[in-house]
Amino acid sequence: MSDFINDGWSVFVAAATVLGLLACIVLLLIASRRQPSAADNTTGHIWDEDLRELNNPLPLWWMVLFVLTVVFAGAYLALYPGLGSVSGKLGWTSVNEHANDVAQARAAMAPVYAAFTGMAPEQLAKDPKAHAIGERLFANNCAQCHGSDAKGSKGFPNLTDKDWLWGGSFETIGETITKGREGQMPPMAAAVGSSEDVRNVAHYVLSLSGSPHNPLFAQLGKPKFSACAACHGVGGKGNPALGAPNLSDKVWLHGWGEPAVIAMINGGKHNQMPAHGERLTPEQIRVLSAYVWGLSQ
Repeated sequence: MSDFINDGWSVFVAAATVLGLLACIVLLLIASRRQPSAADNTTGHIWDEDLRELNNPLPLWWMVLFVLTVVFAGAYLALYPGLGSVSGKLGWTSVNEHANDVAQARAAMAPVYAAFTGMAPEQLAKDPKAHAIGERLFANNCAQCHGSDAKGSKGFPNLTDKDWLWGGSFETIGETITKGREGQMPPMAAAVGSSEDVRNVAHYVLSLSGSPHNPLFAQLGKPKFSACAACHGVGGKGNPALGAPNLSDKVWLHGWGEPAVIAMINGGKHNQMPAHGERLTPEQIRVLSAYVWGLSQ
């Protein structure tokens, strides 16, 4: 219950739980003391002329079972977390339970990964067993964004080509998986100039890759591209150190054409790849890196 935004919610949950248990006991007491509403021990309700509802007391076995259930609930809440942020006498948490399960699983898999320790990236990428493990790691951790075939989609890079935002070496891929990446393109409309200047720069960007464009607009936009060259380079070749994409190829991560490029210049873009260093062991990251590296080789 560590995700409460303040202590008030913890008190509210604890109070609601305790009051709920007390209400169950009060309800049982009221029901057990109920008196017959008619001399013949019926409630006075009659259906189908002769079907009468009796008002017998609650069975003793049922009352005992009800009380035991409430007692069990109270004991459980005392031993385990359930009353807001109270941890319980045993100190059990689902986080620790999960951490123990993960540690046991990693210990069981350690001998498997030990066989890959001395292999070079080229050997890992070709090894059938390492490839199968890397494929499963990719499916569990990467396919949600990059696709099961690793070809990506709009906004998510294709890992099977040779176009890399941050670099495609084995070591760089491992660093990307471990630490994650965060790419930021700020809105550049103010730096470029008027809306016509933005349009002209968009056509110049399209011209860099030989995409359909207006040559006149592109010529007018070339001087204004200097505002973009700090990240993408004078020729638009990109900068892997900044994660700035290469604008001179025909790879368009967020869509291509005049509207898409203008939208990017005006609005900018923020992309983030989450870090997996805490989820995966160094051995798993090494095998996964070799698998991803091998996809583009």
